[in-house]
Amino acid sequence: MGLLLVVLMLTGLLAACGNDTNTAGTTSTQVAPTVTALAQTPVASTVSPGVVTTAATGTTNAGTSAAATTGTVAATTSAAVSTTNGATTVAAATSAVATTVAVSTTQAAPATTVAAVKPNAPVGNTYPAGPAPVAGTPAGGLVEVTLNVPDALKRGAFAEPHKLSLPQGFEISLYSQLQGTPRFGVFSPDGRLFVSERGGGRVVTLKDNGATGDRQVWAEGLNGPHGLAFHAVGGQMYLYVAEDNKVTRFPYQNGQARGDKKEVIVPNLPNGGGHSTRSIAFGPDNKMYIAAGSSCNVCEESDERRAAVTQYNEDGSSQRIFARGLRNEVGILFYPPTGELWGVENSRDNLGSSTQENNNIPPEEVNIIQDGKHYGWPYCYSNQLFDQNFGRRNADFCKDTVPPALPMQAHSAPLGLDFYMPSTMQFPADFQGDAFVAFHGSWNRSPATGAKVVRVRVKDGRPVSYEDFATGWLVGADKYWGRPVAPIVAPDGSLFVTDDTTNALYKITYKG
Repeated sequence: MGLLLVVLMLTGLLAACGNDTNTAGTTSTQVAPTVTALAQTPVASTVSPGVVTTAATGTTNAGTSAAATTGTVAATTSAAVSTTNGATTVAAATSAVATTVAVSTTQAAPATTVAAVKPNAPVGNTYPAGPAPVAGTPAGGLVEVTLNVPDALKRGAFAEPHKLSLPQGFEISLYSQLQGTPRFGVFSPDGRLFVSERGGGRVVTLKDNGATGDRQVWAEGLNGPHGLAFHAVGGQMYLYVAEDNKVTRFPYQNGQARGDKKEVIVPNLPNGGGHSTRSIAFGPDNKMYIAAGSSCNVCEESDERRAAVTQYNEDGSSQRIFARGLRNEVGILFYPPTGELWGVENSRDNLGSSTQENNNIPPEEVNIIQDGKHYGWPYCYSNQLFDQNFGRRNADFCKDTVPPALPMQAHSAPLGLDFYMPSTMQFPADFQGDAFVAFHGSWNRSPATGAKVVRVRVKDGRPVSYEDFATGWLVGADKYWGRPVAPIVAPDGSLFVTDDTTNALYKITYKG
């Protein structure tokens, strides 16, 4: 009954206040009793899942939060409310169903009913321990298409045509040629695409010209920028940048041409070692989460922030370890319907005693990362299997570790992930709520694997299977002509993909 009242309140507020997709500023016009909402927080209704613009104020132990949407604030004392991509998701604290209310004035994504998942609910998977299943083939298979390259971009790696494979009805084009190993990307509240150029120490924006995007430098002089997130604090929007050794934020105004007033809020992230990229996400609790990979293939770390996800306040204060045993959790992002933190992990190398074993274990992982949990590395792998090669601790330790939510083919090197929950649905309706993961590809497997984008099927808030979505960057047994890094869901429902080998930014669209 309480959840029904929330939905009715949201519907009434939306009808009364309307929505303007070009306005990022918000004003609290109506607030449910007993809840304090953050007013005048810049939140746009056409924002990618990679953009965190939640203005929620949580209460203790009650699962209560209020989030501002464009022109409207809605809250309830019995539900957690968050805003992503122009939709307000209400996850009932005591009900088994979360309700999504679209607020976009454009074609709204169809509402998806997702069974609510209680905090720290079991994660596990139904696959046997050991090697993981390979990616499935989507219904109807994949169709080979020619990569569409505008004449102005037919140079270098794209002077000659390339073939890629996608499900029927999809097309792919080269949208822009970037520089300096592009990695992760995010859409700003006003709908601009930002991409980190890690090798060049820059963050760039793409000015859309229809078929292509013009690269423009927004911030430079950074140290290995990687993860990006937009997040509002006290009415001020910021772009947060996770660099190799620190977290920096820039105040942001709609249409801002350059980043200025750089502020270092975490000056001392662990640096160096084998996994140097740093990723960032903001949760519905308004906390900042930083993932730092291990310094080695397999070892016991001296810095507890390595092979872990660490939680901070929005200003970088109050550091604490959120979860451990995550060897190299490159992509992290909160799943809007459940408010849980997801991540994709690169597992260890050289575990087996033969080439065949090394090729197939341990699985890469999709993890649902929970507070206070240990995910196994360096002592365990797969479904709580003891790593006898490393030999520290003992097998009993593994019984209390969290297995992957979904195991994936070994050495695929999953990096970025994003959820398909755009403001405007472009892909077929059954993509709603699923995830995309970019496989960078193996460096020591024979034959090689990866170098593709896969679709992760999600049911009741849990990943259940994965299948090929965009392939063809790997030719033959071991030749990569490109290596995908991150999928980025756009507000209009298209999908961008970065490639740090060709410095490319691709755009995938659905024509039906």
